[in-house]
Amino acid sequence: MNQISGLRSTNINFSAVNHSNYASARILVIDDHPLSRMTAVDLLSLDGYEVLEADGESPIVDFVIEHKPDLVLLDVMMSYLDGFEICRQLKQDERINGIPIILMAVADNREYRRKGVEVGSDDFLIKPLDRFELATRVKSLIQQKRLNEGLDQTEQVLFSIAKAVESRSSDSGSCARIASLAQAFGEYLQLSEAEINNLVFAAHLHDIGTIAIPDAVMLKKGELTANETDLIRQHVLIGEKICQPLRNRRGVLPIIRNHHERWDGSGYPDGLVGKEIPYLAQIFQILDIYDALTSDRPHKQAYTPAQAIEIITEETSKGWRNPKIAEAFTAFVQTTMQHQN
Repeated sequence: MNQISGLRSTNINFSAVNHSNYASARILVIDDHPLSRMTAVDLLSLDGYEVLEADGESPIVDFVIEHKPDLVLLDVMMSYLDGFEICRQLKQDERINGIPIILMAVADNREYRRKGVEVGSDDFLIKPLDRFELATRVKSLIQQKRLNEGLDQTEQVLFSIAKAVESRSSDSGSCARIASLAQAFGEYLQLSEAEINNLVFAAHLHDIGTIAIPDAVMLKKGELTANETDLIRQHVLIGEKICQPLRNRRGVLPIIRNHHERWDGSGYPDGLVGKEIPYLAQIFQILDIYDALTSDRPHKQAYTPAQAIEIITEETSKGWRNPKIAEAFTAFVQTTMQHQN
């Protein structure tokens, strides 16, 4: 590895482990702790990425402008630099503000997460880094970046709105996680590329209709009134209407409208039963539910994957989910857990 003004470039032979679309991606790791930086580089190298390194002593913004990495992994607390300020500077520069940034910290500090959202970061990870979590987040954000690069002007506007909607929630990484799940589960089910793309698009746009729901209702921690519940249920119809201009993504609209339907007809907005519910919406609702269950929320701690599967299985026995899709998703999660171990 060649040291160049505090920056290093590592060229790795690309692996073929499910990264064929991402192996050419270049990632910049910024961390002034050598061991921590080396760990991140090694983990990313295992997945075949080209890795650039910085220890915080050199002009970071100029380097990013010159080399335009596909993703930046940035420590928040360094001796020479304030990671939050670097993130802010990168996101304010129009030449590079589309590059996703993952902030890293040694503690899961709520204030760090808040500041990360404020300065425009795309995700937040705790050190020491977990290989599977890092790989999942990195792949998802690179996928999202390349997706954004292929958007037309209308799609870019809708994605900007969706990102703003997500940023007001307490879990700003949800869309990226669901997109990653959609890609992986879609491949597991051997869906077509178009179907997987529709699921990934829906991951980012499915809750865009909540922009019309007041914060007092959307962010309410107590029990909702009947009127408030009815208001929130309108978000799927509002979202469908907002996304009507998507000329080349018409397959996303039924997912946005119908991902809260239930197999037994007790869902909304149309009370569809069984196969009346669009197939991709049936798949997407399980991804959405699983992510909600396995994520921390203001009113609950995250369930483990096994606990989440138990809840989904119980809901399926009540008639809420397609049994075949629930069974396939259970097998998918169990396989994923085995690979992690």
